[in-house]
Amino acid sequence: MTKFRPCIDLHSGQVKQIVGGTLSSVAGDLKTNYVSKLPASHYAGLYQKHNLRGGHVVKLGPGNDEAALESVQTWPNGLQVAGGITDKNAQYWIDQGAEKVSASQYDEHGLLHFLVCNFSMVLPKSIALLEPYCAEFLIHAADVEGLQQGVDEELVSKLAEWCTIPVTYAGGARSLQDLEKVHVSSKGKVDLTIGSALDIFGGSGVTFDECIEWNKTH
Repeated sequence: MTKFRPCIDLHSGQVKQIVGGTLSSVAGDLKTNYVSKLPASHYAGLYQKHNLRGGHVVKLGPGNDEAALESVQTWPNGLQVAGGITDKNAQYWIDQGAEKVSASQYDEHGLLHFLVCNFSMVLPKSIALLEPYCAEFLIHAADVEGLQQGVDEELVSKLAEWCTIPVTYAGGARSLQDLEKVHVSSKGKVDLTIGSALDIFGGSGVTFDECIEWNKTH
C-alpha cells in the first residue's frame, strides 16, 4: 500500500523547500518555496512522535552535515540520509544513527537526475543495474519538484513496473489526492513524499495530520 514518506530537505544548514530544477552552483538561480525557522531536529522529533518511518534527510549541497547529524541523532535508526554520500562516508552516517544512506553519483549535490524525456530508456537500465546492491530507491522528478503541479503518474506507473524493491517518488505532489493517484498508478507499490504543499512547510495543499491519517488507514 502506498504510504506518505516525510522529508527534511536541507540547504545551507536550514530546512527548506525549493524548486528542484533550480538547484545549481549559481546562488541566484535558486528558487525557494519555504525556509523554516525551526531546526531539522524539530522535524525529526515530529516524525518520530508519529512513527513515520522511511523519511529522508536530504543534504542539498555543502553546509548541511550538522543539521543532518542533529536529525539522525534525534531519531536514531528512524531516518535515511541522502546527499553527498560516498563509499568513504556512508558508514559514518550509519554509525551516527541513519537507518539507511542513499548514494548516487558523487556530484556537488549528491543527487542523480534523469531527464524526463529519457527516463523510459535510462531508468530501467539503471534500476536493473543497481537493484542487487540497494535496499530501496528514492526517485526525484527534478523537473516538477517544488512546483506543486501534480505528480508524474506515468513515471510512477513505470517505477512500479521496473522496481522489485521499495521505491519512493518525490516531485510535484500538491494534495491528499496525489497519494491516491500514486496508490492507483503504482498499485500500491510506490510511496510518496510531499514537500512544498505540506502545511508544516508553509503549504496549503495538504495537512500533516491528513498524511498521518492516510498512513493509519492504509
